[in-house]
This record gives sequence, C-alpha cells and structure tokens, in this order.
Amino acid sequence: MKRVRAVFLDRDGVINFPPSAKRYITRWEEFRFLPGVLDSVKKLSSSRRKIILVSNQAGVERGVFSKANLKEITRKMLHAIESRGGRIDAVYYCTHIPERHCRCRKPRAGMLRKAARRFSLDLRRSVVVGDNATDIKMGQSAGCRAVLVLTGMTGRTAAKKISPPPDFIARDLSAATRWILKRKAA
Repeated sequence: MKRVRAVFLDRDGVINFPPSAKRYITRWEEFRFLPGVLDSVKKLSSSRRKIILVSNQAGVERGVFSKANLKEITRKMLHAIESRGGRIDAVYYCTHIPERHCRCRKPRAGMLRKAARRFSLDLRRSVVVGDNATDIKMGQSAGCRAVLVLTGMTGRTAAKKISPPPDFIARDLSAATRWILKRKAA
C-alpha cells in the first residue's frame, strides 16, 4: 500500500492572526484568517496530500475557554475553508498544559504520529508549516520537512537562530504553499 503525503498546518499564526494581548483565541469573533490563507488551503487541497491541522490549545485545560468553544471555532473555520473550495482532512489539538509533558504537545510529535497511523502517512515525504520553533522541532523529530512562516510568533532574525534550521522560511502560507507544491518529494 502506497503511503500518503501530508501537509500539517499549525493554526494560530499560520491560518489565522495570532492572539494579541491575550494568549488564546477564545471565541469565533476573535478569529481572523490571515491574508491568502483560504486560497492557499484551496491550492494545497487540489494536491494529493492530506491537509491536517495540528495545534497546541492549552487554554482549555487552563480554563480560559472550553472544549465547546474550541469545537465551535473549529467548526466555523472548517466551514469557511470549505466554502472557498479548500479542505482540512483532520484536526488534532493538544489541550494539555506543558507541565503534563504529554506526547501530543508540541514540540513532541504525538499529533503527527497519530495522524500517520490513521491515514497511512509517509512522514518523510510530509511537511509541517508552523510559526515558531516548537512547530519546526515537532516536524523534524518526526522526519518531516519543516517550513517556518513569518506571520506569527517568530520574526526573521529569530527564525535564523532556530537549530536545526527549518527547510524553508516563508513570508506567509502563500509562499510556503508555492514551495511545497514545487517539491515532488514533499
């Protein structure tokens, strides 16, 4: 059986504007797609890759927002993506606080491995797109290529200090998508 490639997307800072003063997006009214994201997800969707969202959302365990709030935000986000011709095949959240040291919390690769089992993914031919070092480390630890976008938590100067470095540093998801689609093995 041929294993499938995937593009793993972080949420805050890749799909939507990251939270400002607060640390979390707690309701749909605070969620705003970054420019070009809906078109980028549509382009990725037209490839033969699985599109999977992976995101730490410890605000649930901290009591900042509920699982119901998170599900509502996700439902509306997916609807908006689908209404523009895109798709997200699966969504994985780690809702644990860092002190739990769970396997699913980035930079650990538990969410990637869970998706790989479910979809028979070839992680070595897959790509993680994130906006900070934990996303990059998660992807690298699973054997994925890793792309850092500069639309979230990490600026260009800090991006150059990530070690080992990402495979590519992109201005935004549109540039990351062009890079991904040019690569036959990714």
